Amino acid sequence: MQTEAASKAAGRAVSRVSNGFEYIFPAIRGVQAGREFYASMCPLRLIPKIFLFDEDDLSAELRAQRVLNKGRLPALARYILDNPEDYVFSALTASVDGDMLFDSQGAEGAAHRTGHLRIPMDARFLINDGQHRRAAIELALKENPDLGDETIAVVFFHDTGLARSQQMFADLNRHAVRPARSIGVLYDHRDVNAQITRSLTERSTIFKGFVEMEKSTLSARSRKLFTLSALYFGNQSLLQGLELKQEEASQLAQSFWETMDTALPEWAMVRDKQLSAQEMRRDFIHSHGIALHALGRIGNSLLRESTKATAWKKRLAPLKHVDWSRANTDWEGRAIVGGRVSKSHQNVTLTVNYLRKHLGLELSPEEQRVEDAYLRGEA
Repeated sequence: MQTEAASKAAGRAVSRVSNGFEYIFPAIRGVQAGREFYASMCPLRLIPKIFLFDEDDLSAELRAQRVLNKGRLPALARYILDNPEDYVFSALTASVDGDMLFDSQGAEGAAHRTGHLRIPMDARFLINDGQHRRAAIELALKENPDLGDETIAVVFFHDTGLARSQQMFADLNRHAVRPARSIGVLYDHRDVNAQITRSLTERSTIFKGFVEMEKSTLSARSRKLFTLSALYFGNQSLLQGLELKQEEASQLAQSFWETMDTALPEWAMVRDKQLSAQEMRRDFIHSHGIALHALGRIGNSLLRESTKATAWKKRLAPLKHVDWSRANTDWEGRAIVGGRVSKSHQNVTLTVNYLRKHLGLELSPEEQRVEDAYLRGEA
């Protein structure tokens, strides 16, 4: 629920949509590359009405932005709806094809940079960055119209033509770098699986001190055995579909990985300094993300039958006889492709299939399809 201050600010912004055929936004004026631009706030209810997309049916060279990926929208809208008190959306960037008149509050200093931005209602607003946020806002408003009084920051630029708009899109996305998955897990306090995974790194002797918390890949000299993202996906596949409270799920995950530890003696050898982490990662694959993911899927299928430790632990015992060394040619084409460990969905499934056979477990229809294709040489 929005704060009283936010509600009042939104109300003032809405009241500035005049009847004189123009929009009036409180704004701050700035200059980049010799061009004026304006930063303002806009009520969410106005976002779908005034900000437009390029037509999807135009060819790429005639558009100023990528085609909207509608598959992303439900998750983005759900994020707003599920977190009404602490969602965060960054600013939209838009070009205005029309006159923009800035009325400053004074002739110099800060007063000269603040004021009201006046834009005719028949001007065309084109989003250069944030089209998916804009569409998600529209979707969320349909379910919860009360969000309309919330605001989002908007940066307005003069539209000087298609070439300039295309260049703005390229420049805004040129240096965008998606953060490593591990640090996303580390900082995510909403995701229950992220909380469980972080808990394991703190209280389990298997993982404490041996998990790379920030990067999603390990350098050749790293003394860590696992990445936080690999453990996250291992837990995700392990706990998927199990109706458990968070603490129960956390305890079950810890029990499962401790069971795996007894079947994978090299993990303990690293902790006991009988083997270096570098040597183990070089010679074995069972600390890689594909192995944790595959083991999680195996565990999940057994836990769906029974969460009693006496049942699933006994059925996992044969895993201690699996040869996890890279020298095992059985891994080629399954977990290893061209000498490198592969994390593709198909390779995860082929690794799961290999482990199921060692445990005497049946393959699902989809797993059997992937296995048949692999045996025919099509994988």
